[in-house]
Amino acid sequence: MRLLSLAILCSAVASSTVVVASAQADNPIHGKDGIALPAPPVVAKNPVVDTYKVAGAPDVQVTDNYRWLEDAKSPETRAYIAAQNAYTQKYLDQLKSLPEVRTGMSALLRTDTMSTPQHRGERYFFSRRGADENQASIYMREGLHGTDVKLIDGSTLSADQNTSVNIVGITEDGSLMTYGIRVGGADEQEIHFLDLKTRTQKSDILPSARYSGISVSLDGKSVYYSKLFPHVATRVFHHVFGTDVSTDVKIFGDEYNGQKLGEIDEVGARVTANGHYLIVNISHGTPAVHVYILLKDLRVADAPFVPLVYGIESRFREFNIGDDFFIDTDYKAPNHRVLKAVLGKSPDEWPTVIPEGKDVIESVSLVDHKFYVLRLHDVKSELTFYTLDGKAGGTIQYPGIGAGSALAGRPEEQDGFYSFQSIISPPTIYHYDTRTGKSDVFYASKVPFDSKAYELKEVFYTSKDGTRIPMFIAGKKGLKRDGSERLLMTGYGGFALSERPVWDPEYAWWMEQGGWFALPDLRGGNEYGEAWHKQAMFEKKQNVFDDWYAAAEYLIHEKYTSPKHFAIRGRSNGGLLMGASMTQRPDLWGAIWCGYPLLDMLRYQKFLIGRTWTTEYGNAEDPTQFAYIYKYSPYQHVVAGTKYPAIMFFTGDGDTRVDPMNARKMTPLMQQSSSSGRPIILHYSVKGGHSAGVSQTQLVEDYADEMAFLWTETK
Repeated sequence: MRLLSLAILCSAVASSTVVVASAQADNPIHGKDGIALPAPPVVAKNPVVDTYKVAGAPDVQVTDNYRWLEDAKSPETRAYIAAQNAYTQKYLDQLKSLPEVRTGMSALLRTDTMSTPQHRGERYFFSRRGADENQASIYMREGLHGTDVKLIDGSTLSADQNTSVNIVGITEDGSLMTYGIRVGGADEQEIHFLDLKTRTQKSDILPSARYSGISVSLDGKSVYYSKLFPHVATRVFHHVFGTDVSTDVKIFGDEYNGQKLGEIDEVGARVTANGHYLIVNISHGTPAVHVYILLKDLRVADAPFVPLVYGIESRFREFNIGDDFFIDTDYKAPNHRVLKAVLGKSPDEWPTVIPEGKDVIESVSLVDHKFYVLRLHDVKSELTFYTLDGKAGGTIQYPGIGAGSALAGRPEEQDGFYSFQSIISPPTIYHYDTRTGKSDVFYASKVPFDSKAYELKEVFYTSKDGTRIPMFIAGKKGLKRDGSERLLMTGYGGFALSERPVWDPEYAWWMEQGGWFALPDLRGGNEYGEAWHKQAMFEKKQNVFDDWYAAAEYLIHEKYTSPKHFAIRGRSNGGLLMGASMTQRPDLWGAIWCGYPLLDMLRYQKFLIGRTWTTEYGNAEDPTQFAYIYKYSPYQHVVAGTKYPAIMFFTGDGDTRVDPMNARKMTPLMQQSSSSGRPIILHYSVKGGHSAGVSQTQLVEDYADEMAFLWTETK
């Protein structure tokens, strides 16, 4: 999908000076490869001054010239978006390489794909998309190598094919499938139910919302679900099939144990496989400061919720076989351990099944009465299995350096599936027989990429404070290192999310052109457990940025590239990383792609689900936290007259997670402040958003626009 094909518009508000006007002819902008642009659209300033309380210091006044752009629906903001998109289109129209980039990107993206199967009885359920299709469909297969039957056709859900479908769950007896329909990249989805015996749709539909748990009862007559009410809280409901959704009974969510549950408490709900219990998880913040687990015995009428674990400031994740519950937790174990839960007793009294080790436990699964534990050893995946009493049984060997998954399967069945991929290897799904220990390729992506022509290695470098940081580097074998080659680096650094060396068509395209690719594992993730995460939270957030700059300086010193050939990209929390990169160290980069970003850190918590992230960043409304947030917030640190690199901000109306106001406000501020003459543009999509779901056609064009911009501007 091309950018909005609207002409530059002029509009004004009678009661203010807010104006979006045509670009002025002076101060032209020069991109690489002969690209020339007029000055960017003139965006009027309408100052708003906020006063912030600061603990132990005088109040601080902060001026926001573009507060009016926070209103996404106003005619003035829509005119602004049209003007910026028209300006961006002028840039894209001059990209000589863009058609060729689209062709290359299409070859890498338009390939057959398949999800890891879910096994129920003799049937396997999965999503699959053909190379010539825009959306994946849901399939059922009779037997491991049987014939596929299409259950839900993803290509028929909308005229523009920007609506996607995904499997939410399948009942234990394989008689009913729950699936979600998502429009564009929004997080919200509509929930449907398919009777697998008759292949007919139930009339029951849960309206589009953000759900955090949907689970059908064992008898198939009802469903439990947890639903977010924006800026209020998550609530758990019980819906009986055949009744009106408006009559669903709320069974949990207002408060528990005298504590009111609020906006930042995410509540999940699921029914155990044997139907005995409804499990409710209460996660406070994102990432969760703590996770509490409650049980409701569904065999007893009006049974209360009783705590399995409650009141402990740690994370707990339960899994069960029958009525036995096991817990993966960081309680007194920052690298995680596995305990056997005992209802009515404290976790301090629970027996340890798998103790904490020097390598962090990334995930645990229970398949065929065994634990399969995925660990990260210097961010490289290792998968070990244990008996239920914790005796080590062996390992599943991955093909090399890369990102392996945990074993997916059922607690009482011997079928399992795992996947492996790397920066230079497209994903492969393996079927694993837990009884024989034999692995067979179940599905391999047929991507036109010669992995043998590329190399992937891991290096370690030293950050500003002396911390040792791992980094993956990939490129064509024999690629020279004299500082003349382009290099693309991406990063994240937050929310206890590990940045593993996974396959990505964009990075593959970049390497095909002869560029290097680098992925540093910044503090803030889970690569080395909760201690690694905590080193980049709250007042320590600057550690993420310092780790990132040290990675760049290492790559430049080792002559992988030089600043003018250096491209960086990041999205969401990684978009915040890009914002810090452009405002703190603009000298290090040639071009930046800043996607779905957090940029105004003084106000992020006021929009969408931003308040749930205050457990990671803090809240500028808190006088004790304002100072350190203000110190790095990119939007408040743009300096007029600075020579900023080429920048593409990328967001759109479909982002219902990080409010697009961040990019809308940052774009004109950077445009009017930069003295470099380099292009600074806003690529604003209507359908695109944080979650997957847009059509392959739009994805190809969006990826091509991004890669062509970065490649051209680092010439």
